[in-house]
Amino acid sequence: MADTAKTSSQRPQLTSSMRSSSYLSDHQQYRPPQHRIPEAHHGIDTVVEDSSPSKSPKLPFNGVPSPEHPPIIVDSGVSHSYSHPNCAPPAGRRSDRLIATLFYKGFDRNAPPRSSSGGLSRSRSPAKSGLADSTESLPPNMAPTTSMEEFPLEPPTQESEQLDHLYGSYVSPLCITSFLHLMSTFPLPDGAEEPHSSHRCLDNQESPRVVELTLTPAPSPSYLSLDDLRKHELIYRFEQEWNVDVALQRDVLWRKHPRLVVFDMDSTLITQEVIDLLAETIKDPPDLAERVAGITHRAMMGELNFESSFRERVALLKGLPATLFEDLRPVLDVTNGVRDLIKALKRLGVKTAVLSGGFLPLTGWLAKELGIDHAHANEVVIEDGKLTGEVKGIIVGKERKRDLLVEIAQKEGIDLSQVIAVGDGANDLLMMEKAGLGVAWNAKPTVQMEAGARLNGQSMLDLLYLFGFTGEEVDMLIS
Repeated sequence: MADTAKTSSQRPQLTSSMRSSSYLSDHQQYRPPQHRIPEAHHGIDTVVEDSSPSKSPKLPFNGVPSPEHPPIIVDSGVSHSYSHPNCAPPAGRRSDRLIATLFYKGFDRNAPPRSSSGGLSRSRSPAKSGLADSTESLPPNMAPTTSMEEFPLEPPTQESEQLDHLYGSYVSPLCITSFLHLMSTFPLPDGAEEPHSSHRCLDNQESPRVVELTLTPAPSPSYLSLDDLRKHELIYRFEQEWNVDVALQRDVLWRKHPRLVVFDMDSTLITQEVIDLLAETIKDPPDLAERVAGITHRAMMGELNFESSFRERVALLKGLPATLFEDLRPVLDVTNGVRDLIKALKRLGVKTAVLSGGFLPLTGWLAKELGIDHAHANEVVIEDGKLTGEVKGIIVGKERKRDLLVEIAQKEGIDLSQVIAVGDGANDLLMMEKAGLGVAWNAKPTVQMEAGARLNGQSMLDLLYLFGFTGEEVDMLIS
């Protein structure tokens, strides 16, 4: 009985014997005419009066050409035509291309289930739970439903439910088509040529999780700036329907050649908030951990001034032994993909930095472990081997992070257009705004909307796809 039930629930499949090169034939049950005897076929010459008979033999019409009914070649020779949508522009003009990188936000079947530090990797992906097909990739030519009568002819519009359970848990062709249609609704610059597009599946051809689209020309900046386009309601609605992140960038040289990548630490390079880890080790008073976590959450949501809230939280840690920082080192859970990402950036000659609102003893140690070039964080005051509850120097808040990013770039002789800043909280927004590209990593809602790009995946290696690297090239960098 189990085998019978399994067989009856299998999805119908469009086999090679059922397919042709004609979309009409495959999807609208078009049947080409049967072969006819040429003498019995009445062509146009038999209808029009006084038409002289053609000297060339009459050929029957065989319907839309397909592998089963190939076209008849009359003239020999090679005919080749080409277009220039991605070529160098004519003299006196500049390229106007927009790069859209689509990241599927569901579970990555190829990603390791554990982080590089050994702990469980945390995912804050908004993919819905409870949909079996949301983590199931549909094989090529497999129908998205078990009944051909229910086969969706086109994606529904303005549907609140995500569509990956219908069209597969990856960036499907219909997803790309829907996005291109969306982009076609934005006005083009005056006098622009006809729009063109091309795509690259960066990780896998059959069921890609990351697809890069090149759009020529870009929507008119006088109608919508790039920042406004990134925040457009249609883009947001598309992301929700298709369960993807859309990163929009101008196709300029600096996109492919960053020279400095700056990271936040808590909930970015690691999956935890260090000050919450510290509070959890204190048992008296018993509600201390809850009080510290509440302050942290409000600060990261932008509801509290970070500097004052940080000093308030540090004051709650008064009397802790300074050795606590060493005790916390094994507990730090490095975000999945970070170790390989830092290795890849070093091989590319890219400088790295971590700017943390946490504590320098832990931040400096982690930077050394990962091979990060620059590390800045808050320095706490220690007397007689214990924390005094005070902080030395300037608090590393949002303004200080921005200033440190500029200082490091100047020290390394790097233009800000070649700087990338990665963070998750409101105190990262200023440094993300100052950088050439700000990336929100599994970030708070406010940060997601303000950042230049957002990543909500399982591995921070996804950052390399924003540079235009393919999965094959990423493997080469981390091998």
